[in-house]
Amino acid sequence: VLETCCTGKEGQPNFVLIMVDDLGIGDLGCYGNTTLRTPNIDTLAQEGVKLTQHIAAAPLCTPSRAAFMTGRYPIRSGMASYSRSGVYIVAAASGGLPTEEITFAKLAKQNGYSTALIGKWHLGLNCESNHDYCHHPLNHGFTYFYGITMTNLRDCQPDHGTVFSKVYGHIPFPSIAVALIAVLVFHSCGIIIVPRKVVLWAALPIAFCLVLFAIFVWTFPYLNCVLMKNHQIVEQPFSSENLTLRMTHEAIKFLQRNREQPFLLVFTFLQVHTALFASQRFKGKSKHGLYGDAVEEVDWSVGQIMNTLDHLNLNERTLVYFTSDQGAHLEEISPINGDIHGGWNGIYKGGKATNWEGGIRVPGIVRWTGVLPAGTHNDQPTSNMDVFPTVVNLAGLPVPSDRIIDGHNLMPLLQGSVLQSEHEFLFHYCNAYLNAVRWHPRQSDNIWKIFFFTPNFYPENSNGCSHTHVCLCTKGYITRHDPPLLFDLSKDPSEEIPLTPETEPNFHLIMAVVQQAVANHTKTLSDVPDQLSLSNAIWKPWLQPCCSSLSELCVCDKDN
Repeated sequence: VLETCCTGKEGQPNFVLIMVDDLGIGDLGCYGNTTLRTPNIDTLAQEGVKLTQHIAAAPLCTPSRAAFMTGRYPIRSGMASYSRSGVYIVAAASGGLPTEEITFAKLAKQNGYSTALIGKWHLGLNCESNHDYCHHPLNHGFTYFYGITMTNLRDCQPDHGTVFSKVYGHIPFPSIAVALIAVLVFHSCGIIIVPRKVVLWAALPIAFCLVLFAIFVWTFPYLNCVLMKNHQIVEQPFSSENLTLRMTHEAIKFLQRNREQPFLLVFTFLQVHTALFASQRFKGKSKHGLYGDAVEEVDWSVGQIMNTLDHLNLNERTLVYFTSDQGAHLEEISPINGDIHGGWNGIYKGGKATNWEGGIRVPGIVRWTGVLPAGTHNDQPTSNMDVFPTVVNLAGLPVPSDRIIDGHNLMPLLQGSVLQSEHEFLFHYCNAYLNAVRWHPRQSDNIWKIFFFTPNFYPENSNGCSHTHVCLCTKGYITRHDPPLLFDLSKDPSEEIPLTPETEPNFHLIMAVVQQAVANHTKTLSDVPDQLSLSNAIWKPWLQPCCSSLSELCVCDKDN
């Protein structure tokens, strides 16, 4: 039962929703880590409810965040890709979260909330011009924005290499060299005669493509690593030096400005996505290199925000939620010194970009002092899509009835008035392709999970896809299973041993139930524009955000 003393103006609670980028569930002390120091996040768990089976709706940044904001599978909004890349790579793309989608921020704003997003957005920027801001956070219900509309790639940090290094690996330089040497030898021996014009015309397109690619990589950080305050570009390219400190300061100022009115703050860290960075006071302080330094800075920042809530006497009026957008990126290795730049997913298999548990089972902590039982945990399946109906209900608004909302209000489960999650089924998509299904039967402890296909790990016995940097969902990179693979997560959370008709008597019954659930789910889907299609994801010069001019490579620094 919600007490009126625990809410703000007109009985409305405040919300602080925190999302870390690529944080593994095994990176936190409250989830079993013993070598990384995360005292503030651990305290948050001790003061609230820890979710042990909290599931990201997608294992990649863009679709996961779209689901988080809307409470809907990203396939419903067109934010799930049918191509190889499942996220936006360039800032001047025309795709993004459609304006028809309703975010919890949009509804909260309509009901008198002051709303802010500080940090990473990654859900698009412009549609038809470089200043229409159709996909901008301010067009989706936020009244204040300080952060980046893209993501923090290696290219955004000096001396971290480029995310496009794999492209170099696919250029057959040895074969080209051997072919050229062979032609020269045969030509000098008189075996074949190759006119100079032929050699020139063959070399020109190759040289042109290589030069063009080099220019693209060189200009990439200038054009895509953009820090904005509302609609204004304040730093291009942004500097990671003290960026988390600046973001934390912005969050604290927002809380102080809005202490007397209901507010919703979404704080989305750029860390611990690569390129890794940490402020000077955290560098070299952890036991796990730069990755550990970044995690510990995130923990510090969380502590600062929690201390501010406490100082402003807002703890009993504020619901705090902490999570990661997906599992840790296991394939991340420093191109400079070979250090591991990805996190740890604990006992769970796989990582980012896969629907193995390591890619989608993420930290989930909810604290509301005086309302939720402190120091408890819940093992039921929950989703980051559940945040939408939870926020909307607590803000005193009805959940939209003109569309399917896939999330469920978490409060009955968190308060213990119900014992089982409303998620009997969860559908796990790899981009736009249905990859796996989780089934938690009513009145049962079993949690069945079936895979229609799985990624091909490389090297074969590894835990990721090092040859492609992330695992892919398309033909040639996956293995389809007929019958599907079956696991019981209640007994085998690491997904080590697939069950068979010989080892599971109800194998065929389980398959039939899940297949019917898939059929029912598929009937609820409708055709929507693919926001991550090639035409929506490629660079369009007229959409390029630019702080100065293209001749100056758009460079500026106005962040005071």
